[in-house]
Amino acid sequence: MIKTTMKIDGMMCGMCEAHVNEVIRKLVPEAKKVSSSHTKGESSFVSEDKVDEKKLTEAISETGYQVLSISSEPYKKKFLGLF
Repeated sequence: MIKTTMKIDGMMCGMCEAHVNEVIRKLVPEAKKVSSSHTKGESSFVSEDKVDEKKLTEAISETGYQVLSISSEPYKKKFLGLF
């Protein structure tokens, strides 16, 4: 699993977050844990494989937001079990 995090400029409210999340879900149908924060200027999601960063940047740019950076890292599940 890969966690992709993007810094995005132009998100001003919850609807902006929803627009970006919708683009991510359309472009990466298997994406899980899709979330955006206009206050942090950040969106992230988890997928099986690394995504095509160019396609993702272009798709988000078409909706009026600017992708400033994209980073990917192995996703580590958080275990909240009791011992």
